[in-house]
Amino acid sequence: MPFLRHPLHLILLASVGALAAAFTAQYGFGLRPCVLCLYQRLPYGLAAVLALAGLVGPLAGRGRTVLLALCGLAFAVNAGIAMFHVGVEQHWWAGLAACTGGGQPMAGSIEDLKAMLAGPPPPRCDQIPWSLFGISMAGYNVPASLVLAGFAAWAAINSRTPR
Repeated sequence: MPFLRHPLHLILLASVGALAAAFTAQYGFGLRPCVLCLYQRLPYGLAAVLALAGLVGPLAGRGRTVLLALCGLAFAVNAGIAMFHVGVEQHWWAGLAACTGGGQPMAGSIEDLKAMLAGPPPPRCDQIPWSLFGISMAGYNVPASLVLAGFAAWAAINSRTPR
């Protein structure tokens, strides 16, 4: 395919696709993301920006290799966040303090009242709102991020070798 001439094209497409899936689940199907779900979106956004910078910017050769390596690192970090999230969902370990969500908030100060008026707290990280074949979205994100990290690393290594 001519629009996939460089590995950064595939990274951009995969990152935008993952973010589109997350936003579709949130706004199209009403699946509110927990704090860890939101954290998992950040590396995809970063990889998309890096890939776009490598495709439209004046970078060539070594600059694109560095961007590929940074995308690989972003995806590897995302795999770690997703693995942690799966562990929280499965109750293997406790989540972050921000993962507790829910509960009946009480306004003890003006800041608490502002937070209450801003909207409901995010859902708990240890509750799975959707799964397919017993695997949550975080569970699917682990292999997806690992494959993308491997692909980006492979592309970075191969872009350094002369052809």
